[in-house]
Amino acid sequence: MKLQTHAIVGAVAGAALVTAVSVTVRTEVRAAATRLDNPNATPTAAVADHAEEPYCTPAFKQVLQRVLNACGLVGTESRRGCQPADVKNLASISDEDFNALFLPLSKRGAIILFDEGSEKLDAGAKKLIDERWLDRRGARYFFIVARGSKTGTVDKNRALSHKRANSVLFQVSEVTKDPALEKQVGMLWLGKEFAQLPKQFCEWPTSRENKDCDEQAINRSAFVSWVDCRL
Repeated sequence: MKLQTHAIVGAVAGAALVTAVSVTVRTEVRAAATRLDNPNATPTAAVADHAEEPYCTPAFKQVLQRVLNACGLVGTESRRGCQPADVKNLASISDEDFNALFLPLSKRGAIILFDEGSEKLDAGAKKLIDERWLDRRGARYFFIVARGSKTGTVDKNRALSHKRANSVLFQVSEVTKDPALEKQVGMLWLGKEFAQLPKQFCEWPTSRENKDCDEQAINRSAFVSWVDCRL
């Protein structure tokens, strides 16, 4: 009886193996036929399904690619960041259109506010930077876009916006302790020369939610956000 049972089990297992092999062979034959019918088709690799957000338009991705190249995140060994002249040249885009590209990020990003003439982060700024950094959701690049308000000289505001961008980067560095951080963060410091924010950006999440906001205040700032677009 035991021998009969073993024989039955063996037969079932053997049939299952033959079926699996047969299915595999048929699958490979169909794949080969497909390749023969489409010799120029590019083979696709299995990748994680990460749907792009609606803001990842062709125009946004074009500017994003140019910024990544110019700011040292692609094809270089070290980050250098971008200042106003770089952005004007690489983006080939008006101030208004540049700002409009980021409008769909209102729920993803945030604006870190500074005192006049200062690059120091207050407690609210540090908390918001930490929250936005930790809200990665699989994104690859984190952007810091710092500005200076219209008061003061061009050179002073350019230098100040650079310091503000660095303050945010240093805070992120404190959180992550990641030696490869600079290959994930794109920095732009625009001074008061390019893409000043209109007052409507006061409606975004800011580090000073309970304080009055106007065009001067919103441009004493650094915009921060992960960007989910694939290039």
